[in-house]
Amino acid sequence: MEPIRLTVDEIDALVERAESGSLQEGDADTIRAMADAVKTLSQAVNDKAVSIKKLLAMVFGAKTEKKKNVLKTGASRSRNQDKPASKGHGRKSSDEFTGADKASITHESLNHKDPCPLCPKGIVYRQKQPGRVICFTGHAPIQATVYELEKLRCNLCGKVFTAQAPGNKTGRHYDASAMAMMAIFRYGYGFPWNRLEQLQADMGIPLAATTQWDKAEAAADLIHPVFRELAHQAAQGDIIHNDDTTMKILSLIGENKGRTAKDRTGIFTTGILSRISDGRQIALFCTGRNHAGENIAELYGKRDAGRPPPVQMCDALSRNTADEFKAIVCNCLTHARRGFVDEIENFPEEVTYVIEALAQVYHIDAKAKKRAMTPEQRLSYHKEHSKALMTVLKSWLDRQVGDHLVEPNSGLGKAIMYMINHWPKLTQFLKVPGAPLDNNACERILKRCIQHRKNSLFYRTEHGAFIGDMFMSLIHTCALNHVNPLHYLITLLENSSPLFKDPSIWLPWNYKLNAF
Repeated sequence: MEPIRLTVDEIDALVERAESGSLQEGDADTIRAMADAVKTLSQAVNDKAVSIKKLLAMVFGAKTEKKKNVLKTGASRSRNQDKPASKGHGRKSSDEFTGADKASITHESLNHKDPCPLCPKGIVYRQKQPGRVICFTGHAPIQATVYELEKLRCNLCGKVFTAQAPGNKTGRHYDASAMAMMAIFRYGYGFPWNRLEQLQADMGIPLAATTQWDKAEAAADLIHPVFRELAHQAAQGDIIHNDDTTMKILSLIGENKGRTAKDRTGIFTTGILSRISDGRQIALFCTGRNHAGENIAELYGKRDAGRPPPVQMCDALSRNTADEFKAIVCNCLTHARRGFVDEIENFPEEVTYVIEALAQVYHIDAKAKKRAMTPEQRLSYHKEHSKALMTVLKSWLDRQVGDHLVEPNSGLGKAIMYMINHWPKLTQFLKVPGAPLDNNACERILKRCIQHRKNSLFYRTEHGAFIGDMFMSLIHTCALNHVNPLHYLITLLENSSPLFKDPSIWLPWNYKLNAF
């Protein structure tokens, strides 16, 4: 169709003819073309607005997608929603200070079974639960002790006799706790080497960035078999989540200059969360040119023969799955929901309907978790309560498309088609025991490497990225299993020799049984 070009005077004349009811031949085609142009322009503006919102979320961080914030109601509209728990006082119980030093203080004047000082016949007895006072102290992250060794010199022969330092240490000695703390600061909480160097210097205990890297690398050489064993254990998981985020490795970025348009130039960190039936959870990170699907394929290659296929949760990108290995693939319901959240300002009524419907399903899942149901019980519970809700939602989605109630190329139309096209994998929780609703757990562990990327910006080499992946995996796996990562890494470093013989007994959930 030839484009219609009109001057301002011609447009004014067309409007006058329309108002007077004296349209000429060809005016109807012109008006129709103008209406199509307005519709296309309006859609482009809406898409641009959504794209700008996504860009702002990337730059400044996404706002929460909780229902009450998306719908701007300030409270849930669902009648079944439980009343939110009131906020506590914010203080932590003394039992939560598991890493604190303990000191027992006896009473200054009384002993067990002494006479009561207030009543003549009373006897005082020691209570099982002592009183507690918690005192906080501050110091540099890496502490140092300078041993001043006495020197004695013979006045005749000139021989100098020097006292021995504890443990016969000489020069500068970095013990296991110092090496472990350096790794935790950098790879556990994204603290750059240079920033820690500055902090240590300001506290009067200099620690060069190059020294920190050397000690982290040396620590990795002492414990790396545990990382490989952790990957083998993760491959046996019953439910495996995976997702990607971008990363920078300077050596690979330098290689990109010599690569062709057909070569892959992207660099990614894949986050993998493996859940095992006994409650253990394993976090793995893999950084390089491979996509999540290629990394998950490598992991599945370590899976013991004869084990049933795992449940794999990821979003619907084809690069997240491995076709050569059998798995029960589920797609993320939150990812599908996000397409509607982005359109809340353009289609408030339709988006509200979808969000409210999914909120009821999530509320049912929360009840199942609260009641600590087995996977089979949870499946039956969802079939009883969620299946009808999802059936009604699917009918609504089909009606929007089938009755042409939504423009297919609009943001809402794309969100609806995404959910329709991936419906079987989005609803695996209605068919497969233990199948999760979403991939939020994997997105949470990816925040660990995203925090590192925001603070430290890049890795220099693939070797550096491997060491970062190792420490991030060990540290975050400790967090998932409620294990102190500092104590764990110290124990591994102090037991490096037996660790190499059998790394399977030096994992976060069993290492205490074997420590010397």
